Amino acid sequence: MRYAFLALLTLALTAGPAWAQSASVPYYEPQISEEGTIPDGFTPIFNGKDLTGWHVSKTNHHGTTPEFRVVHGLIVGTQNPRGGGGILLTDKKYGDVEVYMEIKPDWGCDGGLFLRSNEAGEAYQVMLDYLPGGNMGGIYGEGLEGVQMGGPPAGTREERQALMRERNENWQKVWKREDWNSVRARIEGEVPHITVWINGEMVTDWTDTANHAKDGATEGMLAIQMHFTNEQVNRWVSGGFWRWRNIAVKELP
Repeated sequence: MRYAFLALLTLALTAGPAWAQSASVPYYEPQISEEGTIPDGFTPIFNGKDLTGWHVSKTNHHGTTPEFRVVHGLIVGTQNPRGGGGILLTDKKYGDVEVYMEIKPDWGCDGGLFLRSNEAGEAYQVMLDYLPGGNMGGIYGEGLEGVQMGGPPAGTREERQALMRERNENWQKVWKREDWNSVRARIEGEVPHITVWINGEMVTDWTDTANHAKDGATEGMLAIQMHFTNEQVNRWVSGGFWRWRNIAVKELP
């Protein structure tokens, strides 16, 4: 019996992956390589070494955190001081464009991808709200008036709740927890038409009712965001980080 017990113990210790897949926690097979991959036709706008071509906004209402750092080929961001977020903007402006990036946020930390942004961060935002009740891939008018998230608002509370559940189910089906995920967003047209894919699956196909960009802009900077947080608006966890890599664009004709 003693030898049988030792044999079973050895099997349990050495068969880690097979045991992990049978546990109650879902097992997620990685779909992005360790270094990630930029799709064909895209041009990198982050060189993996420093923040050349990027700058931190000094006028964004989320804050002016300087904590966008390049570490081992990644952009790593956190709040500083605690509660103070901010945005990192491209120096270049883009009109009709498709953006690709790979992200790995900590749970409980709210981020975003800004399209056609000005220096203050007034922009069309692809929501990357990685926290309880948050949405990944939906559209929000950051500092813009008249933008209806995902289309006209539903009439009743029950209809609004059903619409939100549907939106959240779309991204939750394809999201890989504790792993790298790809986000691809396209904005085109004077009246913006925005399409968003997560891990290659479309989660949003949305057209605004008019051009609600600040001053009717048809081009602007791109930006990555870290949301502010306080006791009333809890959008970040202590010690939380966001990570970005393989940021690239394809300018559209």
